[in-house]
Order: sequence, then C-alpha cells, then structure tokens
Amino acid sequence: MKKQYIIKMLAAFLVVSCNSFDDDININPNLPSEASGTQLIANAELSLYGLSSSPKGEFMAQYLSETQYVGTSLYPQESTSFYSWYEGPLNDLEAVITSDNLSGNQGPVENQKAVAKILKSYYYWNLTDRWGDLPYSEALKGSDNFKPVYDTQEAIYNDLFIQLEQANAMMVSGSISDDIIYGGNMIRWKKLANSIHLLMALRLSEVNPTKAKEEFVKAWNAGVLESNSDNFVFQHLADANNQNYWYGQVVDGNREWWALSEGLVAEMKPVNDPRLPIYGNPNRTNGEYIGLKYGEEDAIGTEEFSLLGSNIIAQDAPIYLLTYAQVLFAVAEASARGWVSEDTEMYYNTAITESMKQWTGSASGIEDFLVNTEIMFDDARAIEQIATQRWVHLFMFGYEAWAEWRRTGFPNNLVEPNGVAVPNRLSYPDNEAFLNETNYQEALQRQFGGDDSIYGNVWWAD
Repeated sequence: MKKQYIIKMLAAFLVVSCNSFDDDININPNLPSEASGTQLIANAELSLYGLSSSPKGEFMAQYLSETQYVGTSLYPQESTSFYSWYEGPLNDLEAVITSDNLSGNQGPVENQKAVAKILKSYYYWNLTDRWGDLPYSEALKGSDNFKPVYDTQEAIYNDLFIQLEQANAMMVSGSISDDIIYGGNMIRWKKLANSIHLLMALRLSEVNPTKAKEEFVKAWNAGVLESNSDNFVFQHLADANNQNYWYGQVVDGNREWWALSEGLVAEMKPVNDPRLPIYGNPNRTNGEYIGLKYGEEDAIGTEEFSLLGSNIIAQDAPIYLLTYAQVLFAVAEASARGWVSEDTEMYYNTAITESMKQWTGSASGIEDFLVNTEIMFDDARAIEQIATQRWVHLFMFGYEAWAEWRRTGFPNNLVEPNGVAVPNRLSYPDNEAFLNETNYQEALQRQFGGDDSIYGNVWWAD
C-alpha cells in the first residue's frame, strides 16, 4: 500500500509540474522555428553566385569553349527553368518585404526591408533580361495565386526603378546583422542600389533613350560605387559547404571541359593584357596561351588549349556580381552618348585601370596597355571600344556580358557554330505550358508571335 501511494503522489506531482512549465520549454533557441528577416536575407544572398556560375552563361558570351563533350555551346533550342529563383531567394526576400512582424533585434526593420528590396530588384533584373516578360506583380503569392500573369519587361523595369528608389528612401541609421555581402553597411547598400539603377537605365539606350538618360542621370546623381572596395561580390570559402562552382567541377569532379575561347584570347593576347594569366593557364603543350575555336567539335582537347585559370577555379574564388569598373564603363558610354558631361576618355581609361586592379590586384602594366594602338581611346570608335573592353572585364559573368552584347552588338567577334547564331533569350520552362497555360500563351503571343524561340528579342533589344 505504501509503495502504491508513493507512485500515485509522484504521478500527481508530475502532472502539476508539467502544467506549470513555460510554453517554450521544448523550443531550442538555437534552432528557431521561424527565420528572422536577416536570416532570410542571408539565405537569399547565398544563391547569388548562381546568377554568374553557369557554363551556359559563358557560352552565351563565348568566353569558354567545350574541350570534350560539345553540346550546349552549339546553342540547341531548349527550355530553361526559372522556378528555383522564385522558390528560393525571391520567396525569401518577398517574405521580408511583406512581413508585419519583423524584429528590430537584428537591425532596423526599415533597413531589412530596404536590403530585401534591393536584392529582389537585382534578381528580377537578371531574370527578365534572360527570359523577357515574367511573372512579377502577381508572383510570390503562394497558394493565393498559383497562376500569375506575365508582366511585360517594360513594366518590370519601370517598377524596379521605383523599388530601388523606395529602398534608398526608407533607409535609416544603423546596420543589420547576418549580411554576408556588405556586413550590414547601409551606405554601401545605397550605392549598390543606385548602381543597379544606373546599369538598368543604360540597358534602355536603344529602346527608349529619353527614359534611359533620365533614369541614368537620376541614379548617377544619387551616388554610385566609388571604388573596388564597394564591389558587389559573393565570396566563396575554402570549405566544401560554400565552395566555388568551378572548383567543384574542375578540381573535385576532374572535369577539364572548358578552355578559353579563341575569340577571347585573340582579343587579349596581342595587346599583352595583364588579365589573361588570371583568366586562363598556359596550355600544357608548349606553355602558350591558345584559345579553342568556339563551337569546334573535332580539333578539341585539354592539352593544346588554355584551360580556366587557377585563380578562377580556386575553391574560395570571388564572384563579381556588379563592379566599380562596370559603373565607370557605363559612365564612359553615357558620356559618349551625350547624357552626362564627364570626360569619355578619362572614364574609359579609368574603367580599364580599375578592372585590371580588380582582377590582378596590381597596377603593373596598365600604362603600357592604355597606350597600345588597339586600346588607346578613339572618339570615332568610342562605343565599340567601351563595349569591347567591358566584355573583357565581365569575364565569368557571361549572362551580363551577353546582355550587353545584345544591346550594343559589341564585341563583333562572336561566331556562329555550325551556322547557328547566338541566342537572343532563354526559352521558358516547358512546365509553364500546362501549369500556367493561359498566361504563358498570352506572354508568348505578345512578345514573339506565339513561338517560345531562343531567337525572339526581349523588349529592350527590339
């Protein structure tokens, strides 16, 4: 009897004690069930490298040629999915922007939302330049709308200009935590927002030069990147969990599938460009820099041609997403177009100088390079020279270089493998034909006469 009594008393004690525990007794503070605003921003930032690290992007700009398995570089008509961008970083950023209960413990809520707006704008800018019209105003609604309309690229651009201005206007003093790009420094985020705005404005040079100039001057006056230390860079780590895509392919996977293209080497080698030893390694046959003809299917190999440089495939290599040199090239072009009063030649030379410093870490050889007769500024060839040197600078961000080539037509050395022209866009995901049929078909009809071809022109390239 005494033993049973003790058992009953212990049971009663446990019931009362359990009922008196705090509600969060089983919540691990180190494993939150709901991510904070800055954690969502950091997670979205972790996807940034994917905008640049892509063999397909390098093929669009013809930076690289395939050394063994020639296929994608021949520009097959194929669909390309954008779903991962919506399901991943864009979804995270939208959650921050639309949240009503962000905590200020990780920094001012206004700044969290501002950074989310800037990143969202940057992602959308990249995506719409690749595909054209996209789900935008009705996208990212979750179960509220599984079939969003496709907004026109013009409408997306116009709204992104507004979003970038709003982001800058809402910033307050104070930094945010968890920011792996700028360490929460809002001054640098503001300069980045204006620089995105500036480069987007330049993209409209052929379709709407009046709007292009207006938006360009607005962004320029608001303050842009001022040095290479302001560069928008994704820094990989010497760690398997956050390593360079190209390291994983070439070193871990032992896939020496890519060499510098003949066109790239032909542009750099004759003028002793100091960036060439960074971009590629000498070939293993005779120690020379030899480019592989783009789209070549027979005379290929890994010994005779210059493969990707050791710096480019390093495990902790940086990914340059938007740079000071890009801004300088843009100002040089805007000056040549008469949009701003800055000296065209000075900005052209400075852009090349800062590009070389970015890539080589040194000013060595720059003076000799700038007085080379092929490089020396010629006002009669201003746009061509600026665009060509920008293409050299944008190495390994092929999608961005491709966009600038589609806009300007330079460099004029891109080839047509087997008579196949460089595409003008990416085709939409095949699944859209039945997951979002009505809006998908409407977008195709509006832009390309109903054909989801890789040769339809995006809005600003018409």
